[in-house]
Amino acid sequence: MPLLASIPSPSQGVWNLGPIPIRAYALCIVLGVIVAVWIGERRWRARGGAPGTITDLAVWAVPFGLVGGRLYHVITDWQIYFGSEAPKRPIDALYIWEGGLGIWGAIALGALGVWIACRRRGISFTAIADTLAPGVAVAQAIGRWGNYFNQELFGGPTDLPWGLEIEPGRPGTVPGATTYHPTFLYESLWDLALAGVLILAARRFGLRHGRVFAMYVAGYTLGRFWVEGLRVDPAHHILGLRLNQWTSVVIFLCALAYLWLARNRTGEEPLGAQTGDDTGGDHADPAHGRDQADEPELLRDDEREDRETRGGADDPAPPDGDAGSGKPTATAGAGAASDGAAAEPEAGQR
Repeated sequence: MPLLASIPSPSQGVWNLGPIPIRAYALCIVLGVIVAVWIGERRWRARGGAPGTITDLAVWAVPFGLVGGRLYHVITDWQIYFGSEAPKRPIDALYIWEGGLGIWGAIALGALGVWIACRRRGISFTAIADTLAPGVAVAQAIGRWGNYFNQELFGGPTDLPWGLEIEPGRPGTVPGATTYHPTFLYESLWDLALAGVLILAARRFGLRHGRVFAMYVAGYTLGRFWVEGLRVDPAHHILGLRLNQWTSVVIFLCALAYLWLARNRTGEEPLGAQTGDDTGGDHADPAHGRDQADEPELLRDDEREDRETRGGADDPAPPDGDAGSGKPTATAGAGAASDGAAAEPEAGQR
Protein backbone atom coordinates (compact mmCIF):
# COMPACT_ATOMS: atom_id res chain seq x y z
CA MET A 1 0.00 0.00 0.00
CA PRO A 2 1.62 3.30 -1.00
CA LEU A 3 2.14 5.91 1.64
CA LEU A 4 -0.29 8.81 1.47
CA ALA A 5 1.56 10.91 4.02
CA SER A 6 3.87 10.64 7.00
CA ILE A 7 5.11 12.65 9.97
CA PRO A 8 8.70 13.78 9.41
CA SER A 9 11.10 13.61 12.32
CA PRO A 10 12.93 16.81 13.26
CA SER A 11 16.32 17.24 11.68
CA GLN A 12 17.86 18.00 15.09
CA GLY A 13 16.95 18.01 18.75
CA VAL A 14 19.78 20.19 20.04
CA TRP A 15 20.58 23.82 19.31
CA ASN A 16 23.79 25.44 20.48
CA LEU A 17 23.59 28.89 22.02
CA GLY A 18 27.31 29.58 21.99
CA PRO A 19 28.84 26.97 24.28
CA ILE A 20 25.46 26.12 25.83
CA PRO A 21 23.45 23.27 24.23
CA ILE A 22 19.68 23.81 24.21
CA ARG A 23 17.98 20.42 24.09
CA ALA A 24 14.40 20.03 22.89
CA TYR A 25 13.81 17.17 25.34
CA ALA A 26 14.66 19.39 28.30
CA LEU A 27 12.55 22.25 26.93
CA CYS A 28 9.53 19.96 26.67
CA ILE A 29 9.96 18.86 30.28
CA VAL A 30 10.33 22.45 31.50
CA LEU A 31 7.34 23.63 29.48
CA GLY A 32 5.25 20.77 30.85
CA VAL A 33 6.14 21.73 34.42
CA ILE A 34 5.26 25.39 33.80
CA VAL A 35 1.88 24.51 32.32
CA ALA A 36 1.12 22.04 35.13
CA VAL A 37 1.89 24.68 37.77
CA TRP A 38 -0.24 27.27 35.95
CA ILE A 39 -3.21 24.92 35.73
CA GLY A 40 -2.72 23.85 39.34
CA GLU A 41 -2.63 27.44 40.58
CA ARG A 42 -5.90 28.29 38.85
CA ARG A 43 -7.62 25.20 40.21
CA TRP A 44 -6.24 25.75 43.72
CA ARG A 45 -7.45 29.36 43.87
CA ALA A 46 -10.86 28.28 42.60
CA ARG A 47 -11.02 25.80 45.45
CA GLY A 48 -10.26 28.53 47.99
CA GLY A 49 -6.54 28.01 48.48
CA ALA A 50 -3.98 30.76 48.81
CA PRO A 51 -2.27 32.00 45.62
CA GLY A 52 1.29 30.81 45.16
CA THR A 53 0.80 27.54 47.02
CA ILE A 54 1.25 25.30 43.98
CA THR A 55 4.34 27.22 42.90
CA ASP A 56 5.85 26.68 46.34
CA LEU A 57 5.05 22.97 46.26
CA ALA A 58 6.62 22.66 42.82
CA VAL A 59 9.96 23.57 44.39
CA TRP A 60 9.70 20.23 46.19
CA ALA A 61 7.93 18.19 43.53
CA VAL A 62 10.15 18.92 40.52
CA PRO A 63 13.56 17.87 41.88
CA PHE A 64 12.08 14.85 43.64
CA GLY A 65 10.25 13.89 40.44
CA LEU A 66 13.31 14.23 38.22
CA VAL A 67 15.41 12.08 40.54
CA GLY A 68 12.66 9.49 40.85
CA GLY A 69 12.04 9.36 37.11
CA ARG A 70 15.71 8.90 36.35
CA LEU A 71 16.14 6.23 39.04
CA TYR A 72 13.22 4.23 37.67
CA HIS A 73 14.64 4.40 34.16
CA VAL A 74 18.15 3.36 35.20
CA ILE A 75 16.90 0.55 37.45
CA THR A 76 14.56 -0.95 34.87
CA ASP A 77 16.97 -0.44 31.94
CA TRP A 78 20.25 -0.98 33.79
CA GLN A 79 21.70 -3.00 30.88
CA ILE A 80 21.93 0.21 28.84
CA TYR A 81 24.48 1.71 31.23
CA PHE A 82 26.12 -1.20 33.03
CA GLY A 83 27.72 -4.41 31.83
CA SER A 84 30.34 -5.39 29.27
CA GLU A 85 27.93 -5.00 26.36
CA ALA A 86 26.22 -1.81 27.51
CA PRO A 87 25.87 0.71 24.67
CA LYS A 88 26.38 3.61 27.07
CA ARG A 89 28.83 4.42 29.84
CA PRO A 90 27.79 4.28 33.52
CA ILE A 91 28.31 8.04 33.80
CA ASP A 92 25.67 8.51 31.11
CA ALA A 93 23.06 7.44 33.67
CA LEU A 94 23.37 10.95 35.09
CA TYR A 95 22.77 12.70 31.77
CA ILE A 96 19.08 13.28 32.24
CA TRP A 97 18.90 15.76 29.35
CA GLU A 98 19.62 12.96 26.88
CA GLY A 99 16.29 11.32 27.67
CA GLY A 100 15.17 8.52 29.93
CA LEU A 101 12.60 9.31 32.63
CA GLY A 102 10.31 6.66 34.07
CA ILE A 103 6.91 8.16 34.77
CA TRP A 104 6.23 5.89 37.74
CA GLY A 105 9.42 6.91 39.51
CA ALA A 106 8.70 10.56 38.75
CA ILE A 107 5.15 10.32 40.15
CA ALA A 108 6.22 8.35 43.23
CA LEU A 109 9.10 10.55 44.37
CA GLY A 110 7.37 13.72 43.15
CA ALA A 111 4.40 12.80 45.34
CA LEU A 112 6.76 12.24 48.25
CA GLY A 113 8.16 15.73 47.82
CA VAL A 114 4.65 17.21 47.71
CA TRP A 115 3.65 15.22 50.80
CA ILE A 116 6.60 16.61 52.75
CA ALA A 117 5.74 20.15 51.69
CA CYS A 118 2.06 19.67 52.57
CA ARG A 119 2.97 18.42 56.03
CA ARG A 120 5.12 21.47 56.62
CA ARG A 121 2.32 23.86 55.55
CA GLY A 122 -0.65 22.09 57.11
CA ILE A 123 -2.32 21.37 53.77
CA SER A 124 -4.29 18.26 52.85
CA PHE A 125 -2.20 16.07 50.55
CA THR A 126 -5.28 14.59 48.88
CA ALA A 127 -6.65 18.07 48.14
CA ILE A 128 -3.38 18.98 46.44
CA ALA A 129 -3.29 15.68 44.52
CA ASP A 130 -6.80 16.25 43.16
CA THR A 131 -5.90 19.80 42.20
CA LEU A 132 -2.73 18.79 40.36
CA ALA A 133 -4.04 15.71 38.52
CA PRO A 134 -5.26 17.40 35.29
CA GLY A 135 -2.15 19.55 35.08
CA VAL A 136 0.10 16.51 35.50
CA ALA A 137 -1.67 14.81 32.60
CA VAL A 138 -1.14 17.89 30.42
CA ALA A 139 2.52 18.03 31.47
CA GLN A 140 2.96 14.42 30.36
CA ALA A 141 1.31 15.23 27.04
CA ILE A 142 3.84 18.01 26.47
CA GLY A 143 6.80 16.03 27.75
CA ARG A 144 6.16 13.19 25.31
CA TRP A 145 7.14 15.50 22.47
CA GLY A 146 10.68 15.27 23.79
CA ASN A 147 10.67 11.66 22.55
CA TYR A 148 9.70 12.99 19.14
CA PHE A 149 12.74 15.25 18.99
CA ASN A 150 14.99 12.44 20.21
CA GLN A 151 13.46 9.95 17.73
CA GLU A 152 12.95 7.36 20.47
CA LEU A 153 10.24 5.17 22.01
CA PHE A 154 8.33 4.73 18.74
CA GLY A 155 6.13 1.81 17.80
CA GLY A 156 6.40 -0.90 15.18
CA PRO A 157 6.47 -0.30 11.42
CA THR A 158 3.27 1.00 9.84
CA ASP A 159 2.09 2.36 6.52
CA LEU A 160 -0.68 4.46 8.05
CA PRO A 161 -0.88 8.05 6.82
CA TRP A 162 0.35 9.33 10.18
CA GLY A 163 3.36 7.04 10.31
CA LEU A 164 6.46 8.61 11.88
CA GLU A 165 9.67 8.78 9.87
CA ILE A 166 12.66 7.45 11.83
CA GLU A 167 16.28 7.51 10.73
CA PRO A 168 17.56 4.01 9.87
CA GLY A 169 19.89 2.42 12.36
CA ARG A 170 18.26 3.75 15.53
CA PRO A 171 17.41 1.23 18.29
CA GLY A 172 14.16 -0.53 17.41
CA THR A 173 14.22 0.20 13.69
CA VAL A 174 13.54 -2.58 11.22
CA PRO A 175 15.62 -2.95 8.03
CA GLY A 176 13.60 -1.73 5.07
CA ALA A 177 11.00 0.11 7.19
CA THR A 178 10.89 3.89 7.13
CA THR A 179 7.75 4.83 9.10
CA TYR A 180 6.61 3.67 12.51
CA HIS A 181 3.72 4.16 14.91
CA PRO A 182 4.10 7.60 16.58
CA THR A 183 3.50 6.31 20.09
CA PHE A 184 4.57 9.65 21.51
CA LEU A 185 1.63 11.24 19.69
CA TYR A 186 -0.82 8.54 20.78
CA GLU A 187 0.10 9.01 24.42
CA SER A 188 0.12 12.79 24.14
CA LEU A 189 -3.41 12.87 22.75
CA TRP A 190 -4.56 10.33 25.33
CA ASP A 191 -3.19 12.47 28.16
CA LEU A 192 -4.89 15.61 26.86
CA ALA A 193 -8.22 13.79 26.63
CA LEU A 194 -7.69 12.39 30.12
CA ALA A 195 -7.08 15.88 31.53
CA GLY A 196 -10.38 17.06 30.06
CA VAL A 197 -12.24 14.07 31.52
CA LEU A 198 -10.75 14.70 34.97
CA ILE A 199 -11.83 18.35 34.98
CA LEU A 200 -15.36 17.50 33.87
CA ALA A 201 -15.69 14.61 36.34
CA ALA A 202 -14.46 16.73 39.24
CA ARG A 203 -17.04 19.41 38.44
CA ARG A 204 -19.89 17.02 37.74
CA PHE A 205 -19.48 14.70 40.73
CA GLY A 206 -17.65 16.94 43.20
CA LEU A 207 -14.85 14.42 43.66
CA ARG A 208 -12.61 14.99 46.68
CA HIS A 209 -10.21 13.13 48.97
CA GLY A 210 -7.84 11.93 46.26
CA ARG A 211 -10.44 10.45 43.94
CA VAL A 212 -9.58 12.78 41.04
CA PHE A 213 -5.95 11.74 41.30
CA ALA A 214 -6.97 8.07 41.48
CA MET A 215 -9.00 8.57 38.29
CA TYR A 216 -5.92 10.09 36.66
CA VAL A 217 -3.81 7.09 37.65
CA ALA A 218 -6.42 4.61 36.41
CA GLY A 219 -6.95 6.50 33.15
CA TYR A 220 -3.27 6.95 32.43
CA THR A 221 -2.37 3.32 33.10
CA LEU A 222 -5.19 2.17 30.85
CA GLY A 223 -3.82 4.16 27.93
CA ARG A 224 -0.20 3.39 28.78
CA PHE A 225 -0.86 -0.36 28.65
CA TRP A 226 -2.08 -0.01 25.07
CA VAL A 227 0.67 2.37 23.94
CA GLU A 228 3.37 0.30 25.62
CA GLY A 229 2.27 -2.75 23.64
CA LEU A 230 2.99 -0.89 20.39
CA ARG A 231 6.56 0.08 21.29
CA VAL A 232 9.54 -1.82 19.93
CA ASP A 233 12.40 -0.33 21.96
CA PRO A 234 14.35 -2.83 24.11
CA ALA A 235 12.56 -3.76 27.35
CA HIS A 236 12.27 -6.57 29.89
CA HIS A 237 9.45 -9.02 29.18
CA ILE A 238 7.54 -11.14 31.69
CA LEU A 239 5.07 -13.74 30.38
CA GLY A 240 4.98 -12.03 27.02
CA LEU A 241 4.27 -8.52 28.34
CA ARG A 242 6.68 -5.64 28.73
CA LEU A 243 7.63 -4.65 32.27
CA ASN A 244 5.82 -1.32 32.01
CA GLN A 245 2.65 -3.13 30.97
CA TRP A 246 2.74 -5.22 34.13
CA THR A 247 3.42 -2.06 36.13
CA SER A 248 0.39 -0.45 34.51
CA VAL A 249 -1.80 -3.40 35.44
CA VAL A 250 -0.74 -3.37 39.09
CA ILE A 251 -1.11 0.40 39.49
CA PHE A 252 -4.45 0.39 37.65
CA LEU A 253 -5.83 -2.14 40.14
CA CYS A 254 -4.47 -0.09 43.05
CA ALA A 255 -6.22 3.01 41.70
CA LEU A 256 -9.51 1.15 41.39
CA ALA A 257 -9.14 -0.13 44.94
CA TYR A 258 -8.57 3.38 46.24
CA LEU A 259 -11.63 4.69 44.37
CA TRP A 260 -13.72 1.98 46.02
CA LEU A 261 -12.34 2.51 49.51
CA ALA A 262 -12.69 6.30 49.32
CA ARG A 263 -16.15 6.32 47.73
CA ASN A 264 -17.89 7.44 50.93
CA ARG A 265 -15.12 9.56 52.39
CA THR A 266 -16.32 13.00 53.46
CA GLY A 267 -15.11 15.80 55.69
CA GLU A 268 -13.08 18.93 55.31
CA GLU A 269 -9.62 18.90 53.75
CA PRO A 270 -7.45 21.67 55.24
CA LEU A 271 -6.20 24.11 52.63
CA GLY A 272 -3.70 25.89 54.86
CA ALA A 273 -3.59 29.68 55.00
CA GLN A 274 -6.49 31.22 53.13
CA THR A 275 -6.57 34.39 51.08
CA GLY A 276 -6.98 37.30 53.50
CA ASP A 277 -6.34 35.01 56.50
CA ASP A 278 -2.85 35.27 57.92
CA THR A 279 -3.14 32.47 60.43
CA GLY A 280 -5.33 29.99 58.58
CA GLY A 281 -7.37 29.43 61.77
CA ASP A 282 -10.13 32.00 61.32
CA HIS A 283 -12.48 32.04 58.39
CA ALA A 284 -12.79 35.70 57.59
CA ASP A 285 -14.24 36.89 54.34
CA PRO A 286 -11.43 36.25 51.82
CA ALA A 287 -12.49 39.32 49.86
CA HIS A 288 -11.43 41.58 52.74
CA GLY A 289 -8.40 42.06 54.86
CA ARG A 290 -8.20 40.97 58.48
CA ASP A 291 -8.82 44.50 59.85
CA GLN A 292 -11.89 44.89 57.67
CA ALA A 293 -13.28 41.52 58.68
CA ASP A 294 -12.94 42.40 62.39
CA GLU A 295 -14.25 45.99 62.14
CA PRO A 296 -17.87 45.32 63.26
CA GLU A 297 -16.62 43.49 66.38
CA LEU A 298 -14.24 46.35 67.17
CA LEU A 299 -17.11 48.83 66.86
CA ARG A 300 -19.24 46.78 69.22
CA ASP A 301 -16.41 46.71 71.78
CA ASP A 302 -16.06 50.51 71.56
CA GLU A 303 -19.79 50.99 72.07
CA ARG A 304 -19.85 48.73 75.14
CA GLU A 305 -16.86 50.53 76.66
CA ASP A 306 -18.52 53.90 76.02
CA ARG A 307 -21.75 52.79 77.68
CA GLU A 308 -19.91 51.46 80.70
CA THR A 309 -18.03 54.77 81.07
CA ARG A 310 -21.12 56.91 80.79
CA GLY A 311 -23.34 54.61 82.83
CA GLY A 312 -26.95 55.67 82.52
CA ALA A 313 -26.17 59.18 81.34
CA ASP A 314 -26.73 58.31 77.72
CA ASP A 315 -30.50 58.72 78.11
CA PRO A 316 -31.76 62.32 78.14
CA ALA A 317 -33.19 63.52 81.44
CA PRO A 318 -36.90 64.30 81.42
CA PRO A 319 -37.95 67.91 81.80
CA ASP A 320 -38.45 69.31 85.23
CA GLY A 321 -41.82 68.53 86.75
CA ASP A 322 -42.48 65.52 84.50
CA ALA A 323 -44.78 63.62 86.77
CA GLY A 324 -44.94 60.54 84.61
CA SER A 325 -41.22 59.95 84.27
CA GLY A 326 -40.76 57.76 87.31
CA LYS A 327 -37.44 59.58 87.98
CA PRO A 328 -36.89 62.35 90.48
CA THR A 329 -36.15 65.75 88.99
CA ALA A 330 -33.85 68.25 90.62
CA THR A 331 -36.78 70.05 92.33
CA ALA A 332 -38.68 66.94 93.23
CA GLY A 333 -35.50 65.30 94.43
CA ALA A 334 -34.81 68.16 96.79
CA GLY A 335 -38.33 67.98 98.17
CA ALA A 336 -38.15 64.24 98.48
CA ALA A 337 -34.86 64.47 100.29
CA SER A 338 -36.40 66.83 102.83
CA ASP A 339 -39.51 64.66 103.28
CA GLY A 340 -37.55 61.39 103.11
CA ALA A 341 -40.36 59.81 101.04
CA ALA A 342 -38.88 59.62 97.49
CA ALA A 343 -38.06 56.15 96.13
CA GLU A 344 -34.81 55.23 94.39
CA PRO A 345 -35.06 54.21 90.68
CA GLU A 346 -34.72 50.47 89.97
CA ALA A 347 -31.26 49.24 89.00
CA GLY A 348 -30.76 49.04 85.24
CA GLN A 349 -33.91 50.96 84.42
CA ARG A 350 -33.48 53.53 81.68
